[in-house]
Amino acid sequence: MDVFGKRGTHDDLDASIGLNNLGTQFWNLTPAELTEDVIINGQGVLTDTGALAIETGEFTGRSPKDRFVVCDEKTENSVWWGDVNIKFSPEKFDALYNRMKAYLNGRDVYVRDAFACADPDFRLNIRVVTEYAWSNMFAYNMFLRPSDEQIESFLPDWHIVCAPGFKADPEIDGTRQHNFAILNFTKKMIIIGGTGYTGEIKKGIFSVLNYVLPHEKNVLSMHCSANIGNEGHDTAVFFGLSGTGKTTLSSDENRRLIGDDEHGWAANTVFNFEGGCYAKTIDLSREKEPQIYDAIRFGAILENIGFQEGSATPDYTDGSITENTRVSYPIHYIDNIATPSIGDSPKNIFFLTADAFGVIPPISRLSKEQAMYHFMSGYTAKVAGTEMGVTEPTTTFSACFGAAFLPLHPAKYATLLGDKLNGTDIKVWLINTGWTGGSYGVGHRMKLSVPSEILNPRSTWADKAAYDETANSLAAKFVKNFEKYAAETSEEIKAAAPKVMV
Repeated sequence: MDVFGKRGTHDDLDASIGLNNLGTQFWNLTPAELTEDVIINGQGVLTDTGALAIETGEFTGRSPKDRFVVCDEKTENSVWWGDVNIKFSPEKFDALYNRMKAYLNGRDVYVRDAFACADPDFRLNIRVVTEYAWSNMFAYNMFLRPSDEQIESFLPDWHIVCAPGFKADPEIDGTRQHNFAILNFTKKMIIIGGTGYTGEIKKGIFSVLNYVLPHEKNVLSMHCSANIGNEGHDTAVFFGLSGTGKTTLSSDENRRLIGDDEHGWAANTVFNFEGGCYAKTIDLSREKEPQIYDAIRFGAILENIGFQEGSATPDYTDGSITENTRVSYPIHYIDNIATPSIGDSPKNIFFLTADAFGVIPPISRLSKEQAMYHFMSGYTAKVAGTEMGVTEPTTTFSACFGAAFLPLHPAKYATLLGDKLNGTDIKVWLINTGWTGGSYGVGHRMKLSVPSEILNPRSTWADKAAYDETANSLAAKFVKNFEKYAAETSEEIKAAAPKVMV
């Protein structure tokens, strides 16, 4: 067995997670070394921006139906089981991991030591073992990077083993199909196989933190962006599903970015979980997203993009592989960031919704109870595709604006939010970045500068009866969506529901 880049003992993987008989182990290689290996292995190319371009293979996005959580004594009565958290037995986990270890026998692996959580009081040490060099480089970009001195004494809290080339056999392994991502909170391991999509690594650790921090540390974990004023005392937090303006509104040249996606809110701090950004690139331009565009340089990884014909120039309009084209890069590739990625408790919290029904006011201040209700609802509306000239918006609800990554019941996170709002002057705002003057197709998209005459959405509709009918319909959808949470939700939260007028 050969080991490169490793300081300290060489038997850590065998002793800690039973990985032995490996080929060469490449420990904590630099981005330049990893880029070289990717190119030599024929798994990627350099673009003319200097960024590495790779293709993730069969899967170009997460596969929620193939994400499992081991159900054992630790998790049986604490995890919110169902379509989000699918049960997997400890025995099946061990058997599948044994087959995965056999697959890795004799193969080269890349090992990365990294941190999650910028607040050192909540830091999680992560060791990532990957079959592919670019998976390891993604971990370098997205997690916090220890110093050489910290690596010398590094002891992992959690392990991730990622082998895209290993395919499960559902009949033998108990998976749904050949790809899988499985969290084991007792063994503190995540195993990923059959998929090269790097987001499974990122969101696996996010799911871990969504369990550990609220359940064990009384820290609210959040799927949000955050920034802070240059004076350092006015943190703002932005929640919102795709298309609501979360990235745009948090990217303010007059404020420093704390992070763009995953944060924790402790007693006195809001802190980034990550050390990088994972941004969508479809239709990217410098005019629309200058910070992201300029971050695409050497050390960044572009996923599943196309190229301008006969060139090494990325074509960000090309969605032929997937509409979910992505780039990962270290957060310091962005100008005007908070260093370290920590702010104080927020002064303002923004729930962003693109309401295509044209019902919700452009801005509303929420009471504590309303904030908890809307947090659990996680509402936005999406515009459906046009068929025979007819377009209708559809509702989307995602608990806590990140239902796919919540191991606990949404009420747990909402209760923590309410606890943090108690006795404070923190303001919570519901912001509609969607439509006014009517639903999509009749009204128009809300502008960032809002005149006072549109603050009451009903007054912007020519047909007031149509507004009442549409508002009533949307309120009923809120109530219907919330039914699945009601049994474990307090009366004060349920009382904040929008009222259906009979």
